Amino acid sequence: MTALTVTDPALRLLLVDDHTIVREGLKRVLDSAGSGWTLAEAVTGFQALEILRAHETDLALVDLSMPGMNGLELVRRIKTEFPAVRVLVLSMHSEEQYALRAFKAGADGYVTKDVAAIELVGAVRRVAAGGCYVTESLAEQVVRQLYGPGDAPLHSRLTDRELDVLQRIAAGQRLTEIGDELHLSVKTVSSHKTRIQEKLHVSNSAELVRYAFENRIADP
Repeated sequence: MTALTVTDPALRLLLVDDHTIVREGLKRVLDSAGSGWTLAEAVTGFQALEILRAHETDLALVDLSMPGMNGLELVRRIKTEFPAVRVLVLSMHSEEQYALRAFKAGADGYVTKDVAAIELVGAVRRVAAGGCYVTESLAEQVVRQLYGPGDAPLHSRLTDRELDVLQRIAAGQRLTEIGDELHLSVKTVSSHKTRIQEKLHVSNSAELVRYAFENRIADP
């Protein structure tokens, strides 16, 4: 475990993100909070589970988009195997669909990676103390999505697995690569792709990628 220098209750945190630069930035933010926290790091969901089995942890900060096991699956695994561990999702996606999926998977909070440092620290403290956290603007969107009369986007019909496959296709991965990372056959991945195209009313891969970019499911 890599120690950080800290002064509120000594929280034991696990940061799960496959991007080194993101982890380094988050560590600086948490360190500057001046709390007495300790921080462990994991690059993949599988590594995160190994750390949780070996070390007492209060809160896991989990990225949604990771190779292999994605963030949603990891959240579900954490809540099943370590129900006492609090989970705060850190995502580049501000869309309510991702927040909804994260909370349904068992997350206790959801923040985007572009939030101010003080807000991130506040979210960590609130979730670790047993509360839930979501930004006010995103909370309004989530409530509208759950109860409002507006039409839901087409991709709200996708399963978590289909959404994961769509993100990977938009990122330029071949079906064989996706199958290898998700431990699925190419035939199964191809079937997912077909169902995704049907649900999004697109007819080919180019339109699929365009939809993902236009709806902020992936970065162009």
